[in-house]
Amino acid sequence: MAFLAQHAPDIRILETTTSTATVAEAAETHGVEPAQIAKTLSLRLKDEVVLLVMGGDTRIDNRKYKDQFGGKAKMLDAEDVLAWTSHPVGGVCPFGLPHELKVFADVSLKKFDEVLPAAGATNSAIRISPEHLARLVKAQWVDVAQGQA
Repeated sequence: MAFLAQHAPDIRILETTTSTATVAEAAETHGVEPAQIAKTLSLRLKDEVVLLVMGGDTRIDNRKYKDQFGGKAKMLDAEDVLAWTSHPVGGVCPFGLPHELKVFADVSLKKFDEVLPAAGATNSAIRISPEHLARLVKAQWVDVAQGQA
């Protein structure tokens, strides 16, 4: 991926022969717990599209989300996800995007030294610290996952 080659040449893309499109598949393939998979959700927020990266075992807490963003979480359909991110569902990541999108990172990622977001395909990922991920994509930290402090 050109974005990583340019902005983080030290990070290696891990390509697998099996699908890592779901959190369970990715966790099993990479030998980590599901919480360490950094899933990227594509959401419509009022008149814009935003990305939310959160722990693979988490779900959006609707109250926290509404308090943070002033509206309800609305997922994009698969066609819009591809159009806005250039990545297929199951391979969405917050880098290498054709459009400048705001990226938010949920604090659920911070409990790990290393997380694994997808790398633009349903069989690729990278290993990266949550802090480095947030810096790389200029993400704002938020607390919108269920069960977080």
